[in-house]
Amino acid sequence: MKTKLAIVIGMIFSAAAAAQTSEIEELKQRIDELEKRQQAVEQEKDEGGITLGGAARFQYSYEDYSDDNSDRGGDFDFDVFRLDANGKIGDLTLSAQYRWYQYMDVLHHAWVGYDFSDTQSGQIGVTQVPFGILPYASHSFFFSSNFYTGLEDDYDMGLNYKFESKRNRLDVAFYKNDEQGGIDGYVSERSDRYSYDVLGVRLEGEGTYDAPSLEVGETNTFNLRYAHTLELDGGSVELGLSGQFGELEVDGGMDGDHWAAAVHGVINYGAWNLQLQASDYEYDIDGMDVEQMVVGAYAFYDSIPAEAITYTANIAYSLPVKMGPVTNLTFYNDYSLMTDKPGELDDTFMNVTGMAISAGALYTYVDFVVAENQPFIGGTLVGSGDTNKRVNINFGYYF
Repeated sequence: MKTKLAIVIGMIFSAAAAAQTSEIEELKQRIDELEKRQQAVEQEKDEGGITLGGAARFQYSYEDYSDDNSDRGGDFDFDVFRLDANGKIGDLTLSAQYRWYQYMDVLHHAWVGYDFSDTQSGQIGVTQVPFGILPYASHSFFFSSNFYTGLEDDYDMGLNYKFESKRNRLDVAFYKNDEQGGIDGYVSERSDRYSYDVLGVRLEGEGTYDAPSLEVGETNTFNLRYAHTLELDGGSVELGLSGQFGELEVDGGMDGDHWAAAVHGVINYGAWNLQLQASDYEYDIDGMDVEQMVVGAYAFYDSIPAEAITYTANIAYSLPVKMGPVTNLTFYNDYSLMTDKPGELDDTFMNVTGMAISAGALYTYVDFVVAENQPFIGGTLVGSGDTNKRVNINFGYYF
């Protein structure tokens, strides 16, 4: 009887041991599978890949300088749909963005980059021109007045080198021409572009918004920008210098050149951000006394002074909140002033008081603009008009 009982107990323990061994083996297999999956994820990160994204934006505007608009109580329009592609393939970084507006579709930027080290990188393609406060010398939807002269958020075709450490950043860039290939680029309409570029000389007798009779193209432009950051208790101060010099290819065999310079400071203290910048620029055509140049963007031509000095002073306060889907409110006031224009051209000023609202993937600008001789606010940089006002709400969903 005892022998049989021992046999039964032995069989039970053997079965239990076998079951335990089976469970251990199964657990090992699961761990192996998890490790393989983790290795695959890490390998995918190392190898990189392209991520697609984009945005759809809409806009309401009330303009006191447009009788039709104000009589209707403003207008509500589609603004832009865009697609973004960003990521890495091997050791190369890639970034591109294309935009569709109601009146045009354009390339915003497209470049290939390579990291030489943790602090040094290079880009080739249509890249952002390193000049002044980066990435923007503004907080509002309307940028500063510099944007409308091609000195803020400008994109051209060329090569960029960047050195960036904790306290220092140096940008050196060479642009062969604008993003459309210069004066003889293969495009159907030269004014169909996102960022402003000089496209011609404004001759006597031409209207402010006429296509240029004497075409011009930017070429062989060099940019140098240096910024140093001082760390402070509770904040930081960035001080920077920018320089730009290039040639102008003029239709008919003439030549010209252009230059620009800027000094800037950015102060971050707690939730506050202060931006200050002074800029100077000039366009010159050999053998001509030029007061105005033709620029193009957003499917229309406009005119700018051939030389001017601009001042920018912006302040913003970021406030985290919990209001339903709203997580942050940024209050700001951006001010631009353009002076020292040639001839009898009047000064330009623009003041934008606004608020940016972050709510998940939805981002909204609410702006109240007061301006004089300012594009998109009922004027032009070469005008002598009245002070105009505009209420603008631009919102979009990012995916």
